[in-house]
Amino acid sequence: MTPARERGLTALLCAAGAGLVLLAAGRTWATVTADGAITPFARELTGGDLGGAPGALGWAGLAGLAALFATRGRVRAAVGALIALFGVGVGYAAATSARASHVAAEALDDSALLKLGADPSVHVNAWWTVSVAGGVLLVAAGLVTLLRGSRWPGMSARYERTGPAAPGPRRAPAGDDPSAMWKSLDRGEDPTDADDVEDPTDADDSTDADEAGPGDSPAPVRDGEGAAARNGGS
Repeated sequence: MTPARERGLTALLCAAGAGLVLLAAGRTWATVTADGAITPFARELTGGDLGGAPGALGWAGLAGLAALFATRGRVRAAVGALIALFGVGVGYAAATSARASHVAAEALDDSALLKLGADPSVHVNAWWTVSVAGGVLLVAAGLVTLLRGSRWPGMSARYERTGPAAPGPRRAPAGDDPSAMWKSLDRGEDPTDADDVEDPTDADDSTDADEAGPGDSPAPVRDGEGAAARNGGS
């Protein structure tokens, strides 16, 4: 079995245990009746009425389930130890709450009519054992995490970068003229090198200056010469 699959099965075990504990906490664990009272009395007590410890520890087990994925190494092993302790606490609290004496005491505190009853009877059903079973599953999940959780991968392992990000496509500057790249190729230069690419306007100016030369610039025409040329032509 791979470490990732082992972690997943342990998480399911923890979720099942916490779910059973929370499910049982809202169900009726015991019924107290007093037939000999002035007014017949019957009182149903849920797991939450008999004690809030199992339900609170069940929510703590769900929080530990999230921590199984969010932690790693020794921290995860410590989380496993806490989950196992939560399971032990659930089992002890459920067994204590289901005792007949505790149920009768809770019912007496809730109703004054029951105090007038001659002999109240207490009936405890099996829902408290469901809470104990959930605690056992939490203990099993916690022990597996404590012993083997340090080998499991972390939640963010697949999202971590293994190397530098790949560079994006190289873009030419916005002001470059495509014709300048062809001119660079004609001159034997690399157009992708920013240091070698010349400004197209500078290249055109230098080309025009080389072709014209200093001696090819036209001389200014004087007014007298222009007039003599016109008379001769006429």
